[in-house]
Amino acid sequence: MTTLVFGHKSPDTDSTGAPIIWAWYLSEVMGIPAEARLLGQPNTEAAFVAQRWGFALPEIIEDVADDQPCVIVDTNNPAELPANINNADVRAIIDHHKLVGGLETKGPIHIVMQPVACTVTVMYDAMGADVGKMPDPIKGLMLSCILSDTLEFRSPTTTAKDKDIAVALANQLGVKIPDYAAEMFAAKSDVSAFSDAELLRMDSKEFTVDGTSFRVSVLETTAPAIVLDRKDSIMKTMTTVAAEDGVDQVLLFVVDILNEEATMLIPNDLTKTVAEKSFGATVTGDTVVLPGVMSRKKQIIPSLKV
Repeated sequence: MTTLVFGHKSPDTDSTGAPIIWAWYLSEVMGIPAEARLLGQPNTEAAFVAQRWGFALPEIIEDVADDQPCVIVDTNNPAELPANINNADVRAIIDHHKLVGGLETKGPIHIVMQPVACTVTVMYDAMGADVGKMPDPIKGLMLSCILSDTLEFRSPTTTAKDKDIAVALANQLGVKIPDYAAEMFAAKSDVSAFSDAELLRMDSKEFTVDGTSFRVSVLETTAPAIVLDRKDSIMKTMTTVAAEDGVDQVLLFVVDILNEEATMLIPNDLTKTVAEKSFGATVTGDTVVLPGVMSRKKQIIPSLKV
């Protein structure tokens, strides 16, 4: 049976590219039939990257069947995976996030996790000498994923390993990193076609802090005004999305990649309290700028207080 490779439910560039890369590795190098899948609509940057390197976007699936062989990448959180994941046959997990718990497998599995900025950095290491077999399109996807997750090495999650691999791949491809990263970020910033609810769910994850549940949404952009000009309608939609998704509050951070800061929307007293307790911010209106805050994983989630 074909092994399905997929990431989390809000596919960014890493969670779109990593399944394609690992499905290629399993099929073409390891001789294990594998196909990439998505668990949701990818963001605009991910779509641009796939087209740029000649890949069709993988099929979107809602769930997995009992005993379906699969490999999970870029997450280990059951809340971000198909509802039936514990009845599937999970063969491996490749990730760079903290261990959450809750997944149940049918037997011992292969798990590779590293404290790096990007899943494909873990994959590069796991492939060993086989990285030399990667064709240029796969190298291009790998480079794209690293540049996206590190925000062109601006993110505090960036490690020397991420950067060294990205630079090596760019040199092999003849790609100038600043120019290519600018193209990627321009694609990511084009969110005009998305509804407010889609923006709030585009790059978001659920977390619970001291009994309060949040959907924490991050929009990384070189043009924050495009999103902030819609803040009134977005803040109204936060209430709807929170109710539909069963959380107490949606938090939105608009990350300005170039100025290396985030603007947090403040629609109510709860979000004001979160901003002040978590980041030491002084809130006087319906937004607050958080200098230097760019990473949900390293700077936002660990800091959250209510």
